[in-house]
Amino acid sequence: MHISVLLNESIAYLKLKENSVIVDCTLGYGGHSSNVLKEIKKGFLFAFDQDQDAIEFSSKRLSGIGNNYEIIYSNFVNIKSELEKRNVTEVDGILYDLGVSSPQLDKADRGFSFHNDAILDMRMDKKQSLTAKLVVNTYSYTDLIKIFRDFGEEKYAGSIAKKIVDYRAEKEIETTGELVEIIKSVVPEKYKRNHHPARKVFQAIRIEVNHELEVFENSLKQALDLIKVGGRVCVITFHSLEDRICKDIFKSVSDIPKELKNLPIIPEEYQPKYKIIANIAPTDSEVDDNNRSRSARLRVIERVK
Repeated sequence: MHISVLLNESIAYLKLKENSVIVDCTLGYGGHSSNVLKEIKKGFLFAFDQDQDAIEFSSKRLSGIGNNYEIIYSNFVNIKSELEKRNVTEVDGILYDLGVSSPQLDKADRGFSFHNDAILDMRMDKKQSLTAKLVVNTYSYTDLIKIFRDFGEEKYAGSIAKKIVDYRAEKEIETTGELVEIIKSVVPEKYKRNHHPARKVFQAIRIEVNHELEVFENSLKQALDLIKVGGRVCVITFHSLEDRICKDIFKSVSDIPKELKNLPIIPEEYQPKYKIIANIAPTDSEVDDNNRSRSARLRVIERVK
C-alpha cells in the first residue's frame, strides 16, 4: 500500500480554492491527486504519469470523487506542451512528489527493489527501451563509476563497477538478486551493517534509466513559467540530488541580483517574481508511521509578480 508523504502539508501549501486549476506532475497511485480533487469542485486537475499500472488504479480512484480531471499519459518534462494542447497557459498550483511509489518498489517484476529478486528493469515507462539490465551490462567501467558517484553518491563506486565488469565478462547480469550479491561481495562488512549496501547503486541506476534529474530540472523551470501570480509550486524530494536542483532553481528566481542587494530601495523591475514560502521535513510521527518518509523534504515557492 502506498502512503503519500507530507500529504496534509503539501495540500495546505497549495492554497486550494474551489475553482483552482492544479497540475499533479506525479499522479502515481492518486494519494495527492484524490485529496486535491476533493477541494476543487469547480476547478480542474491535470495529472501526469507514464506508468500504466498507476494510471489504471488512479483512474478508478479519481472517478469516484469527480469528473473534473484529466490524466495525461506523458512524462512531466512535457508539462508545457501538453497543457498548451489543451489551451492551458497558466495554472494556480503545481505539485511534484518525486518518490518512487510503493507499488513500484513492492512489485517484484518492476525490478526497482533490492529486496526482491527480479529481472533488472526499473523503467517508469515500460515502453521505453533503456532498462537497468542494459545499463549494467553495456555501460563502460568509467560510465558506471560516474553514475554510481554522481547519482548514488556511492563511495565504493570504483570497486563495484570493476566487479560488475569482471562478472559480466563471464555471464550477463540478469536479475536484481545477482546485482545485490555482486555489490555485497566488494563492500566492507561495516558498510553492510549501516544500511543496505545496494541502496545507493540501485538509486543511481534508476535515475540513469529514467533520466530523472535532467527531466526534473527541465520540468520545474517550465512549471515556474506556468504559475499565475499568487500560485504556488510544491516539490517533495527524497534525496539530496533532487533537493539540490529544486533549492538552486528556487533560489535563482527568488533572489535579488547580487550587485543590487546593498541598495536602500530595489527598483521594481529588479524585484524577484517569486518568493520562497516553505522548506520542511516530515514530523517525527509521520516518520514513525511511514519509514519511507524519513528522507523527504517539501519546498514551496509562490509567484508574487
